[in-house]
Amino acid sequence: MWIRSTMIYRTSFALTMTGNLLVTGLDLVTILLMFTQVRSLGGWSLPEVCFLYGLSATAFGVADLVLGSMDVLGARIRDGSFDTLLVRPAPVLAQIGADRFALRRLGRITQGGVALGWALVTVDVAWTPAKVLLVPLTLAGGAAIFCALFVAGAAFQFLAQDAAEVQNAFTYGGTTLLQYPPTVFGKDFVRGVTFMLPLAFVNWVPAAYVLGRPYPLALPAWTVWSTPLVAAVCCALAGAAWRVGLKSYRSTGS
Repeated sequence: MWIRSTMIYRTSFALTMTGNLLVTGLDLVTILLMFTQVRSLGGWSLPEVCFLYGLSATAFGVADLVLGSMDVLGARIRDGSFDTLLVRPAPVLAQIGADRFALRRLGRITQGGVALGWALVTVDVAWTPAKVLLVPLTLAGGAAIFCALFVAGAAFQFLAQDAAEVQNAFTYGGTTLLQYPPTVFGKDFVRGVTFMLPLAFVNWVPAAYVLGRPYPLALPAWTVWSTPLVAAVCCALAGAAWRVGLKSYRSTGS
């Protein structure tokens, strides 16, 4: 329904998606401006940082397209309209994900993919079959990790009812964080986003292997392939949190 309503005004859709592409691309512009003043950032060259950026932006863009509407849940809980989703013959989570589905978010995926494509062409890497395979696995796993964060944030809104910005701090804030190399952050912070909230597996850990750079925490070699496993665990935990939150919902009584 939302796709059909969007495509009625195709010129408006094209302009909106272009605007989304340009606005979300400002993060990349910031990185490019930094490199007009320095030759490396935390010891990483411009193509290497763009590789990080491309992995993070593309993975997040996919998750944002699929589940980016989760922030409307709090408003639906407060005004009682969430009740209408419970009586429809479709999974509630799918309905929330499709609520106000916005194709304009393809702009973020497009600019992230362009940055990643440029980085893959220009980065100084001795490509092997293993490294080539790791790139799509990382993108898929990273998107799943961000999807899990969206679902976990939505589950938290059953308790807080107005926690959209808390959710955004971990989703939008997380992708911004991952656009920069881990070497610019303190080791305690890197430990936190590796072991507590495993955002590092979206791009930092596999990218370090692809680019031949040591990861600050000296993880075992097999962890570069663990992004799909981490994603599966995150999705399982987020799913459990969603089910608990959904069972705790008691309506507004209106």
